[in-house]
Amino acid sequence: MAGNYREGSLTLRGAVAMGTGVMVGAGIFALTGQVADLAGPLFPLALLAAAAVAGLGSYSYIKVTRKHPSSGGIAMILTQAYGRTTIAAGSAMLMALSMVLNQALVARTFGTYLVEPLGLPGWLVPVLAVAAVVAAVAVNLARNENIGWLQTGGAIIKVGGLGLLAVAAIVASGGSYEAGSEGLTAGASIGGFIAATGLGVLAYKGFTTITNDGSELKDPGRNVGRAIVISLVIVAAVYAVVAFAAGSSLSVDEIVKAQDYALAEAAKPALGSWGVGATVVVAVVACLTGLISSMFAVSRMLEMVTDMRMIPHRHFGLPGEVRHHLLVYLGVVAAVLAVTLGMAQIAAVGIIFYLVMDMVIHWGVLTRLRDEVGARAWVLVTALAADAVVLVAFVLVRGGQSPWQIVGACAAVAAVFAWQRWYLARHPDEDAA
Repeated sequence: MAGNYREGSLTLRGAVAMGTGVMVGAGIFALTGQVADLAGPLFPLALLAAAAVAGLGSYSYIKVTRKHPSSGGIAMILTQAYGRTTIAAGSAMLMALSMVLNQALVARTFGTYLVEPLGLPGWLVPVLAVAAVVAAVAVNLARNENIGWLQTGGAIIKVGGLGLLAVAAIVASGGSYEAGSEGLTAGASIGGFIAATGLGVLAYKGFTTITNDGSELKDPGRNVGRAIVISLVIVAAVYAVVAFAAGSSLSVDEIVKAQDYALAEAAKPALGSWGVGATVVVAVVACLTGLISSMFAVSRMLEMVTDMRMIPHRHFGLPGEVRHHLLVYLGVVAAVLAVTLGMAQIAAVGIIFYLVMDMVIHWGVLTRLRDEVGARAWVLVTALAADAVVLVAFVLVRGGQSPWQIVGACAAVAAVFAWQRWYLARHPDEDAA
């Protein structure tokens, strides 16, 4: 089992690998079909627009983490801005839950990319998803250095592999764009494009794992921002090329129909069976490394929140330290979500949780921390506005398609804050250790 935090145990390379690991695992494999469903032929541009929104949002995290690097990352930012309050605790829990939902999304993607090419029964998808979660928990009980090297190797395989597959597919198609054969605006709308951009942010929010590992990163004041920017640029470039490659092989209807298995289906007409096999290998590596990175980050954030007595903790007779228990609990929740919810449901709830939390972060930095951390107001206001626009668009568009998903997500947000208010009222600050 891993010990306590080790300052300087993560290099810039390892942090970039973790950021790209979570983003690639959650994004291009799991969300391509859903983004195309909302944006139509313009889905590659929607993914690039989502990168811009995420890049704006990263400004707050970079500024505060440079000043106060911490293994609690987002929880630290929230408590710096709001103190030990309901808004801080509730927002931290929304972030943690969005990460657990992300883990469930990636785990189901792992199962789907193993089941589909072999023609296996669909009930194996949740079984394999649970197996992936168990494996990720086990790896996270290893040393941080081992995780860093694992992530570096995984990042090379998936970024390099996806890039090569995408270029090969584009060349095989002669550079045509099948998804736009009926016109780039066919079946697209402004509202759908903005909603797709909002959903696409889910494919980039993995950059927050870097802030959650701040105190373990070498020279965090310099490297946190560098790692986030490098990760976002790499992932945006990969998404743009891969999305265009998918559109060069399949129509929008075909991508939407394939949905959870869209990239493998896109490889089939251009590259044949070997292309499908290679895509499956990259998907499996991407999903497993993404799960490992996400669990690594969220367990550290929740440990800080637990130490601050903002959430309860029970050992239930388990051996080891608090973080070990949290890893087990996270694994159980992620496995349950992967078994009980579909990818569209997981993604819808996850992005609503994340965007609400993100707006709380920007508002806190703007109104309470801006002078201390040297942040520029216009950037914070722009980031806040971008989040609000894409969130409203997503809620309206997806609400028209699946209203109960949105109602359930909004009710869950309210329930999280209500529960945190009750808990903090029963455990006032003077009881904190």
